[in-house]
Amino acid sequence: MLILSGKMSLHRKVNPFSKQNNDTGYSSNNSATGGRFLNKDGSYNLRKEGMPFYKRFSIFHDMLNLSLWKFVVVVVAFFIVVNLFFASVYFALGKAEFDGLLAGSNWKIFRQLFYFSMQTLTTVGYGHVSPVGDAVNIISGLESLSGFLLLAIATGLIYGRFSKPRSYLLFSDNALISPYKDMTGLMFRFVSYKDKHTLSDLEVKVNLGLQVLENDKPVYKYFSLPLERTKVESMAMSWTVVHPIDETSPLKDFTEEDMKNADVELYVMIRGFDDVFSNFVQHRTSYTYHEIIFNHKFVPMYHESEDGNTTILELNKLNTFRQVN
Repeated sequence: MLILSGKMSLHRKVNPFSKQNNDTGYSSNNSATGGRFLNKDGSYNLRKEGMPFYKRFSIFHDMLNLSLWKFVVVVVAFFIVVNLFFASVYFALGKAEFDGLLAGSNWKIFRQLFYFSMQTLTTVGYGHVSPVGDAVNIISGLESLSGFLLLAIATGLIYGRFSKPRSYLLFSDNALISPYKDMTGLMFRFVSYKDKHTLSDLEVKVNLGLQVLENDKPVYKYFSLPLERTKVESMAMSWTVVHPIDETSPLKDFTEEDMKNADVELYVMIRGFDDVFSNFVQHRTSYTYHEIIFNHKFVPMYHESEDGNTTILELNKLNTFRQVN
């Protein structure tokens, strides 16, 4: 297996002692993939096509995973659109179907009907405007029923968002090649950034993907990286994950140019138990070759308090590192 370098290949084999992982779920066909496989936020760099959008789209799933500001915007926009729709229906039926409408321009009447729609949808019903005709009473009854259903859906979404287990982990922006014991090591670190939030039975797995020539065809090979430590019972502070680059490492003797030519990418999976949610949480991320920095080491994130009674964890130092002399 030769590491690919553009149209030419480096005449050096991948370490034969490395443990290959064939169960990653990633494609080995280089020509059929583009960019990194895993985004920094843990989502897959993947777009699905070939099937109608309505079959691929899940409103409930997407609403649970939207950022907070997008979720609020969608809910407010949907509320306005629904009321605009019913207000338009009421306006089309005519103002004679209502009692209590104030005289004025069409815009003033439509605005009153829009407010009436909001009061009907939310079942507030202040009573200033009331339906008279049969048609408008039927429509307002259907709107009230819709209001109950929409409120139930909104309640479920809000509860789902609040109760959804989250890891609350932050990863360093870069992985480093640093001195480690009497060798070098590939390392990155992460931290739980919420106060009084601790994960237990925390386990980490790291896989390495790199591009090689096999039978004159570019393919990706995946390797499970042995780690200094794969599990901790609890994590209140930061954790620096280290892969010793020893004789069995697939990265043995790799240079920055080698990593670039091989299109190296690290896949990280963290899994732990959260006592608050009483459930397991997980987090994924990745590091591509241009996010791996050589000859640098992380700066410690913690120190003793002035009175000597507390340990101070400085979250702002998560991405702080210095060059090795």
